[in-house]
Amino acid sequence: MGMSSLKLLKYVLFFFNLLFWFCGCCTLGFGIYLLIHNNFGVLFHNLPSLTLGNVLIIVGSIIMVVAFLGCMGSIKENKCLLMSFFVLLLIILLAEVILAILLFVYEQKLNEYVAEGLMDSIRRYHSDNSTKAAWDSIQLFLQCCGVNGTSDWSGAPPASCPSDPLVKGCYVKARQWFHSNFLYIGIITICVCVIQVLGMSFALTLNCQIDKTSQALGL
Repeated sequence: MGMSSLKLLKYVLFFFNLLFWFCGCCTLGFGIYLLIHNNFGVLFHNLPSLTLGNVLIIVGSIIMVVAFLGCMGSIKENKCLLMSFFVLLLIILLAEVILAILLFVYEQKLNEYVAEGLMDSIRRYHSDNSTKAAWDSIQLFLQCCGVNGTSDWSGAPPASCPSDPLVKGCYVKARQWFHSNFLYIGIITICVCVIQVLGMSFALTLNCQIDKTSQALGL
């Protein structure tokens, strides 16, 4: 019974992490694509490296490393790798909780910082080609104009702005989209946390099962 439970847990954790690893590959690939084809980082002059592409590359790399440890630890029945996998997942889960708390506490300051950064980039629109290209891409994609509206532009708005005089600002539109999809974002976040907890539970259970099986076999 012990051996069958050990094998079942081993392969469940292996395929769980194999799927996790493929998700990491997709995240990494999408991040590289965004890094090559998008230049939105120039909109934040103080933090040009803080772009969605860079964030996805870092997240995808972490997922791949953690999933690799889980795959190897489960298929090789290696307690050291399994515990490394458990500890890394625990650190990531705690980091996510801390980040969520900080975002909630400093939401207003973060909103002000983002708005100020975008307004500063508008002032560099005519003097920096990369900033101009980034703003044109965003305004065409979101069908918005400026940060809060057309009044953000000194003089006539650029050609990438929609012709509608009541068009909304890009920052305003992005915030409205976030608030309208807050429920779905919350569900996805909870699902990710549940998957992480399940992975940690499988790793601990397999680790305990390896000990029991070793004791039963007299190893």
